[in-house]
Amino acid sequence: MQVSRRHFLGTAALAGAGASLAAVPAQAITTQPTALNILDLGVRADSTEDQSALFQAAIDTASENNGALTIPRGTYRVADLHITKPLRLDGLPGQTVLQLSDTGPLLTIKDAGHVVIEGIAFDGNGQPLDGAQEALLAARGCAALHVEHCRFTASTATGIALERCGGRITNCTVSHTVRAAIFSRDATGLEIAGNTVQDSQNNGILVWRSEKGEDGTLVTNNRIERIGAADGGSGQNGNGVNIFRAGNVIVAQNRITDCAFSAIRSNAGSACQFIGNSCARLGEVALYAEFGFEGAIIANNVIETAASGISITNFNDGGRLAVCANNIVRDLFVRPGEVDGRGVGISAEADTVIEGNVVENAPVLGIALGWKHYLRDTTATNNVIRNCGTGIGVSVTPGAGKALVANNMISGSTKAAIAGFQKSDMVTADLSDASARVPSNMAVQGNLVS
Repeated sequence: MQVSRRHFLGTAALAGAGASLAAVPAQAITTQPTALNILDLGVRADSTEDQSALFQAAIDTASENNGALTIPRGTYRVADLHITKPLRLDGLPGQTVLQLSDTGPLLTIKDAGHVVIEGIAFDGNGQPLDGAQEALLAARGCAALHVEHCRFTASTATGIALERCGGRITNCTVSHTVRAAIFSRDATGLEIAGNTVQDSQNNGILVWRSEKGEDGTLVTNNRIERIGAADGGSGQNGNGVNIFRAGNVIVAQNRITDCAFSAIRSNAGSACQFIGNSCARLGEVALYAEFGFEGAIIANNVIETAASGISITNFNDGGRLAVCANNIVRDLFVRPGEVDGRGVGISAEADTVIEGNVVENAPVLGIALGWKHYLRDTTATNNVIRNCGTGIGVSVTPGAGKALVANNMISGSTKAAIAGFQKSDMVTADLSDASARVPSNMAVQGNLVS
């Protein structure tokens, strides 16, 4: 047989690899232990009887041995299971179901280090939930919790509740919960990505901290829809994503629709970013940065149909410092019967750049700078504003700070292109007119009005 150079070199390489492997002691080559099968440990699928005791024993056995447990297809009636050591639970997505048989939670994880849960459905079955976290899956102090391709439904409180946890919640579906779909408090490096959140009575995804500080959770590529506000309030419920005291949170590339209040609401969350989200049909402000935050970037979002588009507010409580750029905001409305029914495209109060946005069909104001004397160092430049009541409104209340309005294109305003306001009252002529007297706290230049 004729041996080519390529064949010779390949054969030599394989021979060399074989010699290298032969040099490794046999005990140094290890494989992942085979997972235990829960059916081999006495648990019965599709039984009408409660399987909690047998299921817990299987978890304990797997935790003490190889750390992996397979749960075949079927429904398992269980309650109040616990994981306290590293473990992997594997089910068959859509066909392995843990159904709550009694007062919950279904599963609690505490100080377990690394836990992986994949392909399991958690069915709350309408049963009451108790415990500190009141959720179908409750985890505390888990440094690396990975939950993937799981389903959580019919929770009488929360779907997934995490405290002091890191890891990932990915490619899961959480639906029909009463309080919230996913609730994280004091995260230690968490990613919430690629999930579907539907039909929560009060909130979608909550990222909170016990005290104001850095959090760093990533909320990306989720689909969030039909979020109510059954428990009422003025904004603590009804939100697709709600950030509270958690800093450095990134909310990006999500599709968020049909929320009673906001798509994304950040209360005292400093240095947060809302980037590239698609938002529609919101009952109040679509994107909200409020109450004592310092630093927000709100960019490249699309907002369609809301009572207000973007609000960067509460300078009276320390809310300041933002960039609002390259967003599309359109088709806003005024909520009937309310004193502040909104109808405003973008509003900001302090130390904020508003640039490169397109605002269309805002019945009250396209862009609002300041409220009463809460205005400082805010600019509105290079924006396109179409078919709004007033294109740009600036607070001229005595004591208000400075504002720059420059190089905007404003068309189709029904009241004025640019005007000064005290509270909700227009108190100047149209300042786009060259003969108008511009208040001393404003600079108006280079705008094109039609």
